Amino acid sequence: MSIASSIASSGQGWQYTALVLYFAAMIAIGLYAYRKTRNDLDGYMLADRGLKPWVAALSAGASDMSGWLLMGLPGALYVSGLVESWIFIGLTVGAWLNWTFVAPRLRSYTEVANDAITIPSFFGKRLHDKTNVVRIVCGVVILLFFTFYISSGMVASGKFAESAFGFDYVWGMLSVAGVTMLYTLFGGFLGASLTDVAQGLLVVVALLAVPIMGVIDLGGFDATLDGIRAVDPERLSMFAGGSALAIISACAWGLGYFGQPHIIVRFMALRSPGDVPVARRIGIGWMILCGIGAVGTALVGIAYFGQAGNPDLNDAETVFLVLSQLLFHPFIAGLVLAAVLAAIMSTVSSQLIVCSSALIEDLYKLVAARAGWRELAPIAYVRLGRLGVLVIAVIALIMALSPSNSILTLVAFAWAGFGAAFGPAIILSLYWRRLTTAGALAGIIAGAAVAYVWGQTSLNETMYEIIPGFLANFLVAVPVSLMTKRSDPDAIDAEFDQAVALARRKRGKEHRVLEPTA
Repeated sequence: MSIASSIASSGQGWQYTALVLYFAAMIAIGLYAYRKTRNDLDGYMLADRGLKPWVAALSAGASDMSGWLLMGLPGALYVSGLVESWIFIGLTVGAWLNWTFVAPRLRSYTEVANDAITIPSFFGKRLHDKTNVVRIVCGVVILLFFTFYISSGMVASGKFAESAFGFDYVWGMLSVAGVTMLYTLFGGFLGASLTDVAQGLLVVVALLAVPIMGVIDLGGFDATLDGIRAVDPERLSMFAGGSALAIISACAWGLGYFGQPHIIVRFMALRSPGDVPVARRIGIGWMILCGIGAVGTALVGIAYFGQAGNPDLNDAETVFLVLSQLLFHPFIAGLVLAAVLAAIMSTVSSQLIVCSSALIEDLYKLVAARAGWRELAPIAYVRLGRLGVLVIAVIALIMALSPSNSILTLVAFAWAGFGAAFGPAIILSLYWRRLTTAGALAGIIAGAAVAYVWGQTSLNETMYEIIPGFLANFLVAVPVSLMTKRSDPDAIDAEFDQAVALARRKRGKEHRVLEPTA
């Protein structure tokens, strides 16, 4: 029996109570969002562009980090030391750049471009793509890879519930998936965003509480550092064991932010572009605090488990879980453990909404229009959106019943794949009016293909595949655009200028600043 399991068995009643309270709170927030959500697709999928900056900021952070922040990162730091912190540094810088350069223009441009509510529809309307080929390709890519991504999150939740709470894998996964699906199904984008806020606050409090209590238990800051040096002084170095290329590759994780649909959709849902500076400060502040907590947890773990008489840690990725159960009362430990589920669930719920919106807005509507089907009432599209959430969740659950390495491999590729495919296309769409449909499509395909091929070879051991994929996208999209024509250059130029002007406006209380153009 592992340390975590043996500790959990001694206080399971308290931990189950904490878990039930957490689940009940998430469902209650989802029902609240259901009552506040307008019964049309814009309200269900994008909260009617009414997110306050603090909601958008915490929601973007929580939907991004998943269980990696509480298990993967502390585990890597525990094994290798501070050299692993370059990944988080790169992510923080990437998030800041994303909030600074992408958020204001994407918020304004998606409104100006005929009120686009998804990334694929933004590409189609921004480029005036009458063939809808870019929109369809992007919708299919999102649907395919996020279904695997969601399945991976469910696998992680099942394994976590099994190891931390002693649940059967399937029942643990079904419990977590059921609660996540329930509040997403009814609450829509607003429900996912509001639960993300609660989950993000729980995560940051838990990540800070564990190392603080650990330092106190070890006898103070100096005693903790002495304990780390006694185990391995190089673990306090940010450069020991890491080559320059490895550090660059680690920092390159930040490039992925520009193309993650479940993150940048939060920018589109802000009340106005003027809310971006406040949201950026809150979001980056949250990330920094979480990073400090993850690093502190790993360092405390090195000192704690390196002391004579203390047990050994069987699995490095459980350092956060084990410390929380050793340092806190079982009820508090249960809430801390729920933070891991919160990180996983916030990501899954956000991806369910993105998949549902791609299915209805970017595929069903296009098929219906081409087939000549009649236009549905707004409430009917909301019901289809909820059906989309249910269908995708069920497919992901079926895949997760028999977890395999192939799913986890696809998830590892998804960050690089989305970043390389969509990131440059987003940047060029917002900052280069000359981008054409052919250029965007060629760049998206080239970026995804290079990232995938590079990731399947030994080359990814020396350089993270997002770097060549990102570069390939730019190197293909720009020359192809220069060699091809835009669909409607006068209209595109007018919308581009309008979006830039709207993005530069100062913060105001108004929801709609400019009327979208047809």
